[in-house]
Amino acid sequence: MAPELSEHGQQLVLGLSSRTGFSPDAVRQLLAALQEGNGTMAQFAHPEFGGSGQWVRGGMVMIGDMFNDALKARVNALATELASALAGSPAPMPASPPPSQSQSNGKMGFASAPPSIFATHPQSPWYPADLGTPHSSGSQNTTRYAYFADKRRLAVDVGGRVSLYDTLEHQIQGVGQQQGGTGTLTFTSQHGTVDLSALPVVRQGDDPVVGPQAAVPPKEAAPGSNSNTQASIVETISQLAALKDRGILTEQEFAVKKAELLARI
Repeated sequence: MAPELSEHGQQLVLGLSSRTGFSPDAVRQLLAALQEGNGTMAQFAHPEFGGSGQWVRGGMVMIGDMFNDALKARVNALATELASALAGSPAPMPASPPPSQSQSNGKMGFASAPPSIFATHPQSPWYPADLGTPHSSGSQNTTRYAYFADKRRLAVDVGGRVSLYDTLEHQIQGVGQQQGGTGTLTFTSQHGTVDLSALPVVRQGDDPVVGPQAAVPPKEAAPGSNSNTQASIVETISQLAALKDRGILTEQEFAVKKAELLARI
């Protein structure tokens, strides 16, 4: 959820609403989605935008009303302008900054900073704070994600349950959602579609995952350690079963991956 809007932010929303024809609620929702995506992408769901959709900086936009090119152009123009406003907006100042920060030097005549869109700081991150700032992030329905390229980590929150994955050699380059209204997110890298069930799980909820699978996937286990490899594969299957029980994997996906892992023993 985006932090509370400042007076400047409210004026920005109302001005864009008047100019673009979208309601203030629609503009605020898109602004919140862009803030969640660090100003570079947004995943949204609003009837005025054709239902569920996605925008990525550079002009890529997808909406539920996929053949409505005029609406796509309007959404793209609004998202581009909001992203530009976010890029030029400073973080809100603390409620009582020290005098050295809140007072200007009369002799130097420091130029005042541009007004902030937000009146309050964003909420504490839902992903582990020690990961820092995500390279990209977004949300759709009850699912949200944050990708940390420099740390090779992908955090995925499904209905309040956060799983942290090691992305291995994958460089996450895109995110989409499965058709059919499920809201399930899919990720792509330089190798194509990323199979989350094949990525080592580093942490689930507040509990770190311990064992060989937390550091290296089973196929990269050290040579000559067959018993450790088998234990790692059994543990991975157990993790897959938990993902299936939570609805992240289908029965078919679980069966295929289970058979694939058992074949390595």
